Amino acid sequence: MYARSFGAMRVSVPVIGQGTWHIDSSDRTDAIRALRDGIDAGMTHIDTAEMYGDAEAIVAAAIVDCREEVFLVSKVVPGNATRRGVARACEASLRRLRTDRLDSYLLHWPGQHPLEETIAGFEDLRRAGKILSWGVSNFDVEDLDRALAIAGPDRIACNQVLYHLNERAIEHAVLPWCEKHGVAMVGYSPFGSGDFPDPDSAGGRVLAGIARSHGTTPYAVALAFLTRLPGTFTIPKTGRPDRAIENAGAADLHLGAAEIALIDAHFPRGPRPRILPML
Repeated sequence: MYARSFGAMRVSVPVIGQGTWHIDSSDRTDAIRALRDGIDAGMTHIDTAEMYGDAEAIVAAAIVDCREEVFLVSKVVPGNATRRGVARACEASLRRLRTDRLDSYLLHWPGQHPLEETIAGFEDLRRAGKILSWGVSNFDVEDLDRALAIAGPDRIACNQVLYHLNERAIEHAVLPWCEKHGVAMVGYSPFGSGDFPDPDSAGGRVLAGIARSHGTTPYAVALAFLTRLPGTFTIPKTGRPDRAIENAGAADLHLGAAEIALIDAHFPRGPRPRILPML
């Protein structure tokens, strides 16, 4: 499994991890098996959140005897992101996950509480050993500038953002900002949450052709494209063990310049939007 440095943490993390949004809607046994098979295949970066229903409990069951192998991430909702609220929310996530620390803890999206309070809460947790790093999610450049001004350099581990073939808005400004400041960019919903290219569409046929030439799937080709740039990671979700193995295989898929150009032409990033897209 190909890995790269994860932002300010300077630790090596697999470029393809595992998301868990809506994983609790899958058969529980299959969901646990999919996560575990994914871990065994090298996808040891596991992302979850307090607002993901039963996902943290499912993750706990999957990592019960392999916690030390896992880079574990959870997120706090903005409504809980006061200095004291961050501590309470983190303790609750740790109990559900049955672990004593998180590798990274993220603010799920910008909220109404002062960011100074949230970051102070994160730093309290970091000093206490409850989290090893902290980051943000769904932050546009203006939000990132504010977080950097408050926290200083080498504190923001990552920014987790919407990123798939039909939604490449982050390439305009967010990704360059993250590259400049050494912040990992983690793309969520890489298959578009129901918006994956139809196999009969022009773009779908391009993906299928590239997949055939590499003996893989269009989904793996998409993941390889979305992690082609330095500092990028992705966290596909699946409740199917067979799909987890397919996703893991994308980390070893190296697209040529002509293939990248072909995908880029069929899935252009388009103009920069006024508001950063998010789910």
